[in-house]
Amino acid sequence: MSAKRKILATNALPYANGALHLGHMVGTIQGDIWVRTQKMLGHDCLYICGSDGHGTPIMIQAEKMHLAPADMIAQIHQTQVNDFTDFLVEFDNYHTTHSAENQQCVETIYKRQVEAGNIIKRTITQLYDPVKKMFLPDRYIKGECPVCHAKDQYGDNCEVCGTTYLPTELINPYSTLSGEKPIEKESEHFFFKLQNFESFLKEWTRQGHLQQEVTNKLDEWFKAGLKEWDISRDAPYFGFQIPGEKDKYFYVWLDAPIGYMASFLNLCNKRKDLNFAEYWEQEDKVDLYHFIGKDIIYFHALFWPAVLQGAHYRTPTKIYVNGFLTVDGQKMSKSRGTFIKARTYLNNLQPEYLRYYLAAKLSDRIEDLDINFDDFTQRINSDLVGKFINIASRCASFINKNFAGELSAQIIDPALFAEFSTAGDALADHYTNIEYSQAIRQIMTLADHGLHVFCTTENRINRTGLYAFGATNTFSFTDNSNCR
Repeated sequence: MSAKRKILATNALPYANGALHLGHMVGTIQGDIWVRTQKMLGHDCLYICGSDGHGTPIMIQAEKMHLAPADMIAQIHQTQVNDFTDFLVEFDNYHTTHSAENQQCVETIYKRQVEAGNIIKRTITQLYDPVKKMFLPDRYIKGECPVCHAKDQYGDNCEVCGTTYLPTELINPYSTLSGEKPIEKESEHFFFKLQNFESFLKEWTRQGHLQQEVTNKLDEWFKAGLKEWDISRDAPYFGFQIPGEKDKYFYVWLDAPIGYMASFLNLCNKRKDLNFAEYWEQEDKVDLYHFIGKDIIYFHALFWPAVLQGAHYRTPTKIYVNGFLTVDGQKMSKSRGTFIKARTYLNNLQPEYLRYYLAAKLSDRIEDLDINFDDFTQRINSDLVGKFINIASRCASFINKNFAGELSAQIIDPALFAEFSTAGDALADHYTNIEYSQAIRQIMTLADHGLHVFCTTENRINRTGLYAFGATNTFSFTDNSNCR
């Protein structure tokens, strides 16, 4: 076994403007399985997360619900806690970005970036909805991608070709709030000089912190050139006000990943044995792992390491990226009936079923996962019920019926025992390397073997009676010809 390590693992923060759906469970369950593995191996591993509670969508959704934004996100935060708990996800702390800890961390990072010369202020032209009388966030602007010309793409990036761009670069843009064509209007904004970190990022992204597919994607962005990142938003906005400014707020994507730090700081305030600086400033003492979806690679693999580096904090040890979840081969959609809330699933099926099904499909590659319900039913019935549970159930009945509930005093077949016991190291490696599907295949192969041996033994007892096995309740697993 390797030396005991200190590990902090995080999962991408789900947005607090609606209920969790099964797509949220992919990365969360992936992270939870990994953390459970590290804890079983004896490592000091903490798993933290929280709700992402800022931004215009929060403000608009709260308005629709006739609630104050803070009240709405508090309600949704609690439903998220309940859903994750019932899916058996064991977070060591689940906090929120709308917190004193996060504001403290955000303002500290902002101050350090200003002092380092990484923040500039300049006037830009933005798209403004003349009907709603507000500047439009990227997600409330749609139009034609300026690169691949895909229709109905959001104002910051194209879901078809992956290109990132400015909202003003969209072709035929329109406001999703009013349907009106936005007008251009000037506003003063704050920018993070990402280009200052180009050399650092080119080196960091090639040092094994990312999956190869992510590194390859980042190379495309490096070739296009790193651009300044707008980290401010105009009022009205629900978020943290920029210190010294009246109508300017920090962009949600600045304070969202900082929410990892805030959640840990909140945990430190609860547990006096934890030291914030040890985990976030001393890279050689603690490993930091992030589990995220592929739609937020740009923010986590470029902006986030640069923000940490510029503020003199440690950078991630590894970022694991998972693909999207589809249902019966289709993107989750309410209109198609393929949008499944986490609570809807929990109201009908056991959480272990989905956890197993996802584990059987998850690998270290960034691939979309599909829930096919015929396949789901077959895997659960065949693998979990027909093999795994069947072994335990039949063995318990067999031992109670034939041996008065007593096990043998010795191992009669050391080779069989060794096969199972030595598989642990390989399984641990698979789980640690996010090769869950390989681990599941190996486990089910062992289950097949174990079930076959049991069937052989049961048949021999039925043929010859207990006398053939001796008076000491021991028997040999050697005859494999009669398993049916």
